[in-house]
Amino acid sequence: MQIIKNAQVVTNGKIIEADVAIKGEFIHAIDSNITPSATDTVIDAQGMLLLPGMIDDQVHFREPGLTHKGSIYTESRAAVAGGITSFMEMPNVKPSTTTIEALKEKHDIAKKDALANYSFYLGATPDNIEEIKRVDPTWVCGVKVFMGASTGDLLVDHPAALERIFKECPTLITTHCEKGDVIAQNLEKLQLTTSNFTPSHHPIIRDTEACYQSSSYAVDLAKRHGTDLHVLHLTTAKEMALFEAGPIAHKKITAEACVHHLWFNQDDYPTLGNLIKCNPAIKAESDRLALIKAINEDRIDIIATDHAPHTFEEKGVDFMEAPAGLPLVQHALLSVLGQVKRGAFTLEKAVEKVSHNPAIRYKIDKRGYVEEGFYADLVLVDPNQTTAISHDNTHYHCQWTPFNGVTFNHKIMATFVNGKQVFNETGFADASTAMALHFNRD
Repeated sequence: MQIIKNAQVVTNGKIIEADVAIKGEFIHAIDSNITPSATDTVIDAQGMLLLPGMIDDQVHFREPGLTHKGSIYTESRAAVAGGITSFMEMPNVKPSTTTIEALKEKHDIAKKDALANYSFYLGATPDNIEEIKRVDPTWVCGVKVFMGASTGDLLVDHPAALERIFKECPTLITTHCEKGDVIAQNLEKLQLTTSNFTPSHHPIIRDTEACYQSSSYAVDLAKRHGTDLHVLHLTTAKEMALFEAGPIAHKKITAEACVHHLWFNQDDYPTLGNLIKCNPAIKAESDRLALIKAINEDRIDIIATDHAPHTFEEKGVDFMEAPAGLPLVQHALLSVLGQVKRGAFTLEKAVEKVSHNPAIRYKIDKRGYVEEGFYADLVLVDPNQTTAISHDNTHYHCQWTPFNGVTFNHKIMATFVNGKQVFNETGFADASTAMALHFNRD
């Protein structure tokens, strides 16, 4: 067995000093004092936090077809270095993941290369409803609907197609909500006054109204059809009124914020430029504060990343041509703990949003908590050490980070996936113990 001794264990809304014994893939025991045998491996965690691993329900790892930006291998390594033990990956790769066969191909890659536990979304298109109806809810994390402002075959903005998807989908729907015609109108209006577009124009082009018109439409569809809906990466104060305050249990409609929308605001565009260009856009400080308030009110149920790497060269072009997306998994949990240090929310609330609630919302089997009988997906964090971030010390394939120059006031000391220590200060495990996530759904 492995025994983690003297840790400050954060789970179920409590912080307790305890020893945690790991046997095989599972947490075997949690007690105030576990006496090790001569053959046990002991880790002294005095003064450290032991958290359930972060479950990131929104990543773009770029495989297949876009591996010059990242891959399941490279980005899952960065994820475990950041304390993320499970991820759910999006369908906008090349070709798009819009068939069950494409899902199986991704699983084959992850089984070989992933260091963290994994699942994959099926992408909705205007005409793949029969494929959506074939989804096994115990195997697929959800169906992703891009309700506007997408490219390729994943844009679904026709009302008849959306009605059918929301009515007939057998599992959770997640949505990207921005209304394309509002974005087009905003751009057309700006073109009357300027031809020199900069990153600071991004939240004007992709403004509050573009988000609200789409997210309110999604919520209305879900209410009319009784759909399980999870609205991803919300960014505006106005949208918060669409969502119910209170615990996540039994909610049919849930909401999410991402770490970069909680950390940055539109005043950061002049300094960071295209490096923080993302969709939906980072907006005003008042919106950022409204997201934090909604986290504390339990209107925002989950904190995730929307990790979406591009090469530094791709980001270095003119604003209008630059792709949207940021690499985030390695520093997401550190940024959330940084928010705790700032007083934005409590440590217990942070763990609820990054670990407990994703497990509850997606009905993930035996993960998301430090509990006996659960898989030992754990992260050991030292709150007395700092982590200085630079482009040079990232594990992303793209080798850059929007947090370049930031020093976080915690340090990830070790990450365990299914009982195996896959990351620590010396590096990564040679072999993976990652599994496909299983969902306990009827």
